[in-house]
Amino acid sequence: MPTSSMKVVVGAVLLLIGSALILGTGLQQIPLPAIAGSVAALLLAAGSVLLGTSEGGQPV
Repeated sequence: MPTSSMKVVVGAVLLLIGSALILGTGLQQIPLPAIAGSVAALLLAAGSVLLGTSEGGQPV
């Protein structure tokens, strides 16, 4: 089981990559392919779950 600080770091990295993929293509006005959008959404979801469960107790 990963430690709390490791979950925070990995979660933040996943959120950063997913956000950069979506925002980077949007700012350059490049159409985002469906598969890339799906991957970016999954990265955002996984990062949110890791950050939400990084501390003890019931996750939000």
